Amino acid sequence: MKAKRIKFISVGYYIIVSILILLAVLFIFSMLPIPGNYKIMTVLSGSMEPTIHPGSIVVSKPLNSYKIGDIITFEDEEDIRIPTTHRIVEIELAQGIPVYTTQGDANDTPDRNSVSQNMVIGKVILNVPFLGYAVNFIKKPLGFILIIIIPAGIIIIDEIKKIYKEIKKRKDNNE
Repeated sequence: MKAKRIKFISVGYYIIVSILILLAVLFIFSMLPIPGNYKIMTVLSGSMEPTIHPGSIVVSKPLNSYKIGDIITFEDEEDIRIPTTHRIVEIELAQGIPVYTTQGDANDTPDRNSVSQNMVIGKVILNVPFLGYAVNFIKKPLGFILIIIIPAGIIIIDEIKKIYKEIKKRKDNNE
């Protein structure tokens, strides 16, 4: 009975550590440039439901051209800090440069502002529902402390204990 409990606790520990590592990697990748110019972002609104839910993570990759029906992430003229992810519903050429009309799947009308080619961050190539909530939480000070700092501290303390036990064991064997 005790062996099963220890095994259960051990498996649980490794699952939790694996989840924390996954979240840390997603946090790092969302903050740093990724080779191939991929961008990882969190969708905050429900304008793309049911295709993309709020709190989803999307991975966007810049392409040379886009077509009607592609879901793209682009910089919003009104708030450049918060990118928008919508579907292309129409393409026009302005002086030979594509200009996209976009619309959220849950919206009844197209977006007010057109999107020029230079505003496009990339085409959405991957959508992971609800994982963005965790990544956004980690970006906040409390989340960073709870998910990164505390587990790292626990691991460091655990390793120090192991080293201390090993030193003590070797010292006892030498006496």
